[in-house]
Amino acid sequence: MINYQHEPFKDFSLEQNRQAYTDALALVESYLGQDYPLIIGGERITTDDKIESYNPANHSQLIGRVSKATKEHAEQAMQIADATFKTWKKVKPESRADVLFKAAAIIRRRHFEFSALLTKEAGKTWVEADVETAECIDFLEYYGRQMLEMKDGRPVASRKDEFNRYDYIPLGVGVVISPWNFPFAIMGGTTTAALVTGNTVLLKPASTTPVIAYKFMEVLEEAGLPAGVVNFIPGGGGEIGDYLVDHHRTRFISFTGSRDVGLRINKRASVLNEGQIWLKRIIAEMGGKDTIVVDAEADLELAAQSIVKSAFGFSGQKCSACSRAVIVADVYDDVVSRVIELTNALTVGSPEDVNNFVGSVIDAAAYKKITEYIEIGKGEGKLVAGGTADDSTGYFVHPTVFVDVAPDARIMKEEIFGPVLAVAKAATFEEAIDIANNTEYGLTGAVITKNRAHQEYAREEFHVGNLYFNRGCTGAIVGYQPFGGFNMSGTDSKAGGPDYLTLHMQAKTTSEMY
Repeated sequence: MINYQHEPFKDFSLEQNRQAYTDALALVESYLGQDYPLIIGGERITTDDKIESYNPANHSQLIGRVSKATKEHAEQAMQIADATFKTWKKVKPESRADVLFKAAAIIRRRHFEFSALLTKEAGKTWVEADVETAECIDFLEYYGRQMLEMKDGRPVASRKDEFNRYDYIPLGVGVVISPWNFPFAIMGGTTTAALVTGNTVLLKPASTTPVIAYKFMEVLEEAGLPAGVVNFIPGGGGEIGDYLVDHHRTRFISFTGSRDVGLRINKRASVLNEGQIWLKRIIAEMGGKDTIVVDAEADLELAAQSIVKSAFGFSGQKCSACSRAVIVADVYDDVVSRVIELTNALTVGSPEDVNNFVGSVIDAAAYKKITEYIEIGKGEGKLVAGGTADDSTGYFVHPTVFVDVAPDARIMKEEIFGPVLAVAKAATFEEAIDIANNTEYGLTGAVITKNRAHQEYAREEFHVGNLYFNRGCTGAIVGYQPFGGFNMSGTDSKAGGPDYLTLHMQAKTTSEMY
């Protein structure tokens, strides 16, 4: 394994970093409201119909207007990507990896600018934005190094008078549909995993955060990526999304988003279209309903801190967020009391203020959904913190905690994707694990315990793709905690892990007799 270390996070207690972030916010402010074109085969194409991106913490502030692709643009991009694949797949893996390494270096030099743009366009606090920018750098460098490791295939046995090889070859044209909640890291990671393995890409970023995706395209161009390898075609899911998923030349779809959209993509991709001669591959991460379990034998302060930070970081808008806590009865009251205290101490407001821990939610639709779930929660549990919201200037929902919630309540089972925590009591540790598994999702979970037997029980019985002990359930680091979940959380495609690139390739065995 090639030595790898993740990008360090910025320390905002240092004045130079605080000043650099403030300067970066001013820089981003200077180019707000611009128009951005499609990029197809290296050509800039401007359309009359635009996607308008607004600051979710200040919804009167326009971030930018991005040209909106039509089916005709999607078809043009497909033809170019299909043609470019014939040459790009023959480019040496070392050269493809070099594009990623140079792009990572460019982003590292502009680290504060990209973080500030995340603050403006996605509503991320300084810390959350900084971590995401570091994660994007991590993805590029990790996948570049992984490609260098895999470029000569894998060793297989040969016999007398026989030589066998096991090589990887790229798939073809991939459609990357990236999310708004990690519009830089996941978008960058899924795109570069596809291109470094020799595929070409049609990139359809989330409509709420398209500007940062365009800025990433500029980085790829500066890093030397040939025209046509990645084509930037933002647009509506119902119009170009379905068209690209259905297209007979689409070889794979890399999707991050909701369960319902993921299921729709999977269903449509299973249909054999005229001219199609392969099964389309689906790489999907679709959400979660994640639980932190607190044992009777646990560090209770660690438990409360882990719950609150995992539940309310980025306003709970992470598929890994702790949206429910299950606490063993012996320590239930103590942990709940501390969770309430910590939640009430959180600062809520503009993410441009470094002192705020909780910013806005992403848009009006999210605000409406989350506040409706808060009303549902009032009938299913005891409201002990938060429960209020304000969308007058931005989409702000205060961190909300419901306790004494039944395991089968809606707020315990349905993905809310906002700063809402449901807390349930379990009689025993084993019952707590059963409650944690009582969901169709299986993404992340955490167990706070000092009992080694209970830890090993959870390791075997807690059915999630990423399980953490004595820490929160968010914050997987590329190369350290490969990320992906079970059941309705997706295809368990472990992003940032040793197997991820193989999902974008197919293995070919050749055998020569001497």
